[in-house]
Amino acid sequence: MGNDVVIVGGAVMGSAIAFRLIEAAPELSVVVFERDPTYRRSSTLLSDGNVRIQFNLPENILMSQYALEVLESFGERFAVGGWKPEPAVRKQGNLFLVDAEGEQWALEGLAIQRSLGCDVEWLDADEVGARFPAYRGTGYVGGTLGTSDGSVDPNAVLEGYRRKALEAGVAYRPAEVAALLASGGKARGVLLSDGTEVTAAVVVNAAGAWCAGLAATAGIDLPVTPVMRSVFVVETGLRGELPSVFLPSGLYALPEQQGRFLVGWSRPEDPVGFDFTFRRGRFDEVVWSELASALPAFEALHLDGGWCGLYEVNTLDGNAILGEWPELPGFYLANGFSGHGFQQCHAVGRHLAELILGREPSLDLSRFGPARIVAGEAYPENPNRII
Repeated sequence: MGNDVVIVGGAVMGSAIAFRLIEAAPELSVVVFERDPTYRRSSTLLSDGNVRIQFNLPENILMSQYALEVLESFGERFAVGGWKPEPAVRKQGNLFLVDAEGEQWALEGLAIQRSLGCDVEWLDADEVGARFPAYRGTGYVGGTLGTSDGSVDPNAVLEGYRRKALEAGVAYRPAEVAALLASGGKARGVLLSDGTEVTAAVVVNAAGAWCAGLAATAGIDLPVTPVMRSVFVVETGLRGELPSVFLPSGLYALPEQQGRFLVGWSRPEDPVGFDFTFRRGRFDEVVWSELASALPAFEALHLDGGWCGLYEVNTLDGNAILGEWPELPGFYLANGFSGHGFQQCHAVGRHLAELILGREPSLDLSRFGPARIVAGEAYPENPNRII
C-alpha cells in the first residue's frame, strides 16, 4: 500500500510541512525521510537563528510577519506531553546600515514594510551613533531599525515541529533517498539508497542544500547550489542592549550576551559544495578588518571559535522555490531559500500543505512558484539584502 505524501528532508522545513499536512488532513499517510537523524549538518541547527521583517519583496515580509505571529505562542502550541519547546525569542532588533549606493533600496523597502504594518524606522548616521555608540562608524549614511526583529533557538523550533508531527501520526524514517521515481509524467515515489522503492502520490523536496541532486534524478535542473557559510563567535568588551547590526557589505554581528557576538559574512569566494571545514584564519584575514574599519568599537575582540553550515543558494534570484514543478505533477519543492529559510519555515509549511491539499493559500506566494525557474524569470529581493 502506498503513501499519500513522502517528504525528503526532515529538518525544520520538512517537519513544518509534515505537521501542517497532518494537522489539516489527519487521514493522510505522511512519511519523512531524513538522511541524518542527528541533524548534525542540517542547515537548521547550523543557523544563527535570526528572524527579520526587513525585506523588500512583499511576499518575504508577509512570511516573516507570520513567523513572528507563530513564535509568540510557539511553546504552548507545540507542547507534547510534558515537554514544551523554548524558542527563546529575543527581539533585540536588526539594524541594517546603509551606504549612499544602497539608500534608495533601503528607503523603498522601508516604505513597503511600513505599508504592511511593520515596525521599522530610519535613523541617519548621527542618530545611529547617538543611540548605539558601539555602532558609531564610517561608510554609512544611516540605517533601518526593525524593533520586532530578533533571534530564535533553531533547535527548539525544529523539535517543536518534529515532535508535534510525530504525535499526530507522521512517520520519520532514517534513510537516504537516492532518486525520485516517476512514471506516466507524474511523480510516484522515491528510491532509497538500499534499493527500496517507496510509492506516494506526492513527493516533497525539502532536502535543503542537497535538493538539486534529488531533482536531477528526474531530469530537473534546479539552479540551487550548496555554498559554505561561516559563523565566528567573538568576545568583545561591549556591553548594554544592542540590536544585531548588518554592514552595507553584508557582514553582520548578532549580539548574544555579555559582549559575545556571532559574526558572519557571505563572500563570492565562499566554497561551493558540501564543505564544513571551519577556517579560523579567514576571520583574521578578511572579516576582522572589514568589521573594525566600519565599526571601530570592534577593534578589540577575541575569536572564540565558530562553525560552518550550508546555504542552499538559488542562483537565479536568491529567493524560495515553492510549489509543484509544472513539468512533473506530484513533485513539490520547498527549496532555494539562500540563507533565510529557517525564518520562513512557518509560512512555507502552511503554504505547501495548502497547495498539496488543493486549498486556497493563506498568502499569495505564487511569484515564488517553480514556473519562474522553468521560464528563467528572476524575482530578486534586493541587491543589498545579501544574507
